[in-house]
Amino acid sequence: MLILSIDTSAIASAALLNGESEVLASFASEDTRSHAEVLAPAIAGLLADAGVAGPDLDALVVGVGPGPFTGLRAGIATARTLAFAWDKPLHGVMSLDAIAVDAALDAWRHGIDEFAVATDARRKEVYWAAYRSTGGTPELLDGPHVTDPAEVPALPVYGAGAGLYPEALHAVEGFADAQPTAAALGRTAVVRLVRGLPLLPSTPLYLRESDAKVPGPRKRAL
Repeated sequence: MLILSIDTSAIASAALLNGESEVLASFASEDTRSHAEVLAPAIAGLLADAGVAGPDLDALVVGVGPGPFTGLRAGIATARTLAFAWDKPLHGVMSLDAIAVDAALDAWRHGIDEFAVATDARRKEVYWAAYRSTGGTPELLDGPHVTDPAEVPALPVYGAGAGLYPEALHAVEGFADAQPTAAALGRTAVVRLVRGLPLLPSTPLYLRESDAKVPGPRKRAL
């Protein structure tokens, strides 16, 4: 099994994984404002480095957010285009799960039953979801939501949202800067595919309307 995973809910990232969840090649950019420009060339480069052509893939996976409208749209549009061009199935995974997959293992090791994952939603808000760690595997309990940080449940919080708002959120040491990545997203997807568990469609989880609005009709001059 070969899976191409893409996520642009925060940073732009892509990864190639096999059926054992091993990352064969990956790319990640820390620039949060150039997703559309860097993503396609990066995917072409990582596939070339791995000696893999698009038709060799078994499926594509894309992070469906939550995330900012423009960045999230760039990743989903790219994934849909490649899946169509290569005639491959496309699956969606909630982007917060890409942090939760490692957070659940850390929580289990430290005896934490429930935790939250939070990322930057801008406008002094965070995207978040609550999870239970079951033997080191995340189980979604609530979310995703976009709210003021003060509205996140009083749980240990993994993700960059906690690092941005330490006065409101209890950040877990070592995870205060964590962002969703395609590599972690792909690991989540591979496990579900191997177990025959359902994945999401590629419908984006924007949670907010776009800042860009279609202008209304012009008022008539008197």
